[in-house]
Amino acid sequence: MKDQIRQILTDHARLSTDASALADGADLYQAGMTSHASVNVMLALEDAFDIEFPDEMLTREVFESVASMARAIEQLRG
Repeated sequence: MKDQIRQILTDHARLSTDASALADGADLYQAGMTSHASVNVMLALEDAFDIEFPDEMLTREVFESVASMARAIEQLRG
């Protein structure tokens, strides 16, 4: 799952650093992801994992790292 998230970040997050080089807990906003790019990442994650993020999960904390996104996806998939 984390490799798939990293590929989505590479395709949509416009990071200043290679997503594959970032630690799971690295702050993606510090690595250059903007709030606009995070929306694109969210939409790509929803498509890739066949999930929908509820409004209460649309927070900076959910999308700030590979690890936090993986936890959210696992939670949504049950």
